[in-house]
Amino acid sequence: MRVATWNVNSVKQRMPRLLPWLDERRPDVVCLQELKLSEEAFTALLGEELAGRGYEAAVMGEPRWNGVAVLSKVGLDDVVQGVAGAPGFPHQEARAVAATCGGVRVHSLYVPNGREPDSDHYRYKLAWLAALREVLAAGPADAVVCGDINIAPTDADVFDPAAYVGQTHVTEPERAALKQLLDLGLHDVVRERWPTERVFSYWDYRAGMFHQDLGMRIDLVLASGPVAGRVRAAWVDRHARKGSGPSDHAPVIVDLDEAPDGDIGPVVPPPSARGTGRKARLPQAKD
Repeated sequence: MRVATWNVNSVKQRMPRLLPWLDERRPDVVCLQELKLSEEAFTALLGEELAGRGYEAAVMGEPRWNGVAVLSKVGLDDVVQGVAGAPGFPHQEARAVAATCGGVRVHSLYVPNGREPDSDHYRYKLAWLAALREVLAAGPADAVVCGDINIAPTDADVFDPAAYVGQTHVTEPERAALKQLLDLGLHDVVRERWPTERVFSYWDYRAGMFHQDLGMRIDLVLASGPVAGRVRAAWVDRHARKGSGPSDHAPVIVDLDEAPDGDIGPVVPPPSARGTGRKARLPQAKD
């Protein structure tokens, strides 16, 4: 079973990329984030195209913002929208949907960004993650947690730790919240499979960050022990970030039980650049 997760940053804008990608990579289960459409609009836009490819869809949508989905060719049972007990900001946002696909509980997540450390949105992010932990702790033994987690697990998951000082995604409380999820027995399967490799999944659109390979790894697939033991390949489809009209995120793909393309490495294709050698700053960084 091939499981993929992709923050498409507007499914309407990404239609010319998404459908050919589904045909090329042929994932059995796909977790999508940042749909930026209502559930009705998502179905009107993609319902026939997905059904023609054999996918059922579980969607939690929201016009203009957020939005998550699980697409599945291997069954779609016990669909649950949202995270029980999670706070809103101020309303409940479309940030989580779960379903059982091929005997595995699949969670598609778009974790709050946090915006700035110690802001109201940052505190909302931590409270949301705490509620998520309670849901996952009560879940079945076979589970995968996929999505834009908006946390780089370690300094190895950003191009330059110094560039992120004072920014979200790398603070100790955020990483501690992620560790509490991992402590439930979840495995960061890409990092476990490629412990020393340079692997990113997100590159800012600005300042040529992608072409210099100045990115972050914030799109994760976390698998429970029984599912992690089935992993045969785990990789970032960097090719999907190239060309015209891409998302700022690349898909992460995990193959269970068999790897149709072989164990092809952590990033496909390999990065075209490793930076220029000069000190880089984040485009949004303030002096």
